[in-house]
Amino acid sequence: MSERTVLMRGNPLPLSGTQLYVGDTAPDFRLHQRAPEGLKDVTLENYSGHTLVLNTLFSIETPVCQAQARRFNEVVLELPGDVDVLCVGMDLPYAQNRWSNDTGIHHVRFASDHRTGEFGQAYGVLIEPLRLLTRAVFVIGPNRQLRYVEYTDEITREPDYESALTAAREPAD
Repeated sequence: MSERTVLMRGNPLPLSGTQLYVGDTAPDFRLHQRAPEGLKDVTLENYSGHTLVLNTLFSIETPVCQAQARRFNEVVLELPGDVDVLCVGMDLPYAQNRWSNDTGIHHVRFASDHRTGEFGQAYGVLIEPLRLLTRAVFVIGPNRQLRYVEYTDEITREPDYESALTAAREPAD
């Protein structure tokens, strides 16, 4: 079993990839996203000059992930204009888009790591045996430095929203 684990209802699951810490440079990523013009790639460069909240989800089909996406969707409008929220999971971009449209969640964006799992590896959130991502929140400043990092210890537990939002509200570096 991997040295790093996350619990799922008390049962340990191995986490693959590099654990990140506040102050680290955020790794580049290439994710897949459903857009009005079709499927497109989204990268860290797309958020250049902005603060980015990366909200990783186990699956948008689970109640805790849905609550997490809803919570960030509610508060993103209260954040400074240069703060974006990107919800990342292994769900297909079509499923993410369908759920977003069905629920009216449109203030946050969704992107998928389904093609390669490289995001999951780079951010240390890949549960390789399940090919899913663990619940985590990363706040990346405009200078690409991590301002906030939280890996929840139990998948069924929501993250510390207030701490993440405090980091997102910090003035640009």
